Amino acid sequence: MTEVTKLPTHYRLLSALKAVGPYLRETQCSEGRYLFDCLSVCVNDKKSPEEREFWGWWLELEQNEQSFKANYFVGRYNLEGNWDAVSVPKKAIAEVNRTQDDFHSKLTKTLEEKFQMTVELHKESVEFV
Repeated sequence: MTEVTKLPTHYRLLSALKAVGPYLRETQCSEGRYLFDCLSVCVNDKKSPEEREFWGWWLELEQNEQSFKANYFVGRYNLEGNWDAVSVPKKAIAEVNRTQDDFHSKLTKTLEEKFQMTVELHKESVEFV
């Protein structure tokens, strides 16, 4: 049996999604629902590392049979370790969009090649391209 014909179980999907990049928040995932995030740009790199916040994006990926809905958000990762859905400043938006676009390309390619699954943007997803 080739890898393409295997049923995409939760654990096979987790393994494939981990290989896409360091963005998977595995402990916050459940069967059919996967969470990713990316700290793209430091808000103030003059602060000590434990006091830094970041501009970036997060993704809630939901499985629907043989496809996924991708709902992206952008904002600030705060000191408490939570995302705030706020506007990203102009000086950071290009890098946030670049990392988001690169990730989305890898994600769609991986899911298509390994499981013949597609990814559609959720109707409420932040547009980044």
